Amino acid sequence: MSSPVLAVTLGDPRGIGAELLQSSLPLLQAEAPGIRITLFGDARALDREWPAGVERCPVGRFDGSLGSAGRISADAIREGVSLATSVPGGALVTAPVHKPALHEAGVRHPGQTEFLQELTGADTVGMLMVARTTRVGPLPLRILLATTHLPLRAVPDRITTELLEAQIRLLHETLQERWGLSNPALGLCGLNPHASDGGLFGNEEAEIMSPLVKSLRAQGMDLRGPLPADTVFLKAVEGELEGVVSPTHDVGMAVFKTLAFGRGVNVTLGLPFLRTSPDHGTAFDLVGTGRAHQGSTLAALRLAAGL
Repeated sequence: MSSPVLAVTLGDPRGIGAELLQSSLPLLQAEAPGIRITLFGDARALDREWPAGVERCPVGRFDGSLGSAGRISADAIREGVSLATSVPGGALVTAPVHKPALHEAGVRHPGQTEFLQELTGADTVGMLMVARTTRVGPLPLRILLATTHLPLRAVPDRITTELLEAQIRLLHETLQERWGLSNPALGLCGLNPHASDGGLFGNEEAEIMSPLVKSLRAQGMDLRGPLPADTVFLKAVEGELEGVVSPTHDVGMAVFKTLAFGRGVNVTLGLPFLRTSPDHGTAFDLVGTGRAHQGSTLAALRLAAGL
């Protein structure tokens, strides 16, 4: 089997990405000696001392402006996608970017997930948050966000049978193909309080979610729900569920970051290659302080190399 090839972006040149990658890559190389790594990002950041064997590809030199930060971030992603798609088994690991900087540079997507979908032409993508362990136990936690960066008032209109089915199938297939789970147990989190309590607090569960769960179960999928948000994640951390589909971004992310911040990984499903990213942002206030923790960056690198 050929060695894994990782295209790694440094993220926003003002952020914590380069610093954490610099300390994480030697650990990854020690665990996977044959791995091939190419870095894309700001020329000045790439002038740092990097581990032997790591290829460096500058995409511009940061001039201090918001637009420059955005252009370098976006161009690094573009180049990383090009490499990841050009080699068998290639993967992309992206350090955090700053959305206002991307917008200043003309990239109007809500986040990297949507930008990657445009660059690859993927029909459907999914945002899966993964942690090998959590603060409450040794079992993995996997939460797919069926909707991502939307205003809360726009979410109910996006919760359709078609969207949920596409996201559930994407998670099911990924857990089979990447994680080797033959028929993973999945939970669909309800949208309304107490999963609407029999229609008292909304109708999305009865009209959209329950019929979909029944249909997919009839096709052999181990899908349960809709389950109330206040209990479905407990079932996941106790091992009853191997993945949860959250209809809203903040419901899933609040649980995930509470239980696994600093050790979690953002995995984009549906791309022609594997993409991972740490679960934190640019952390401008931590740059150069020595207080930023490499746990999530190292986890993203390990997951990309391992899967």
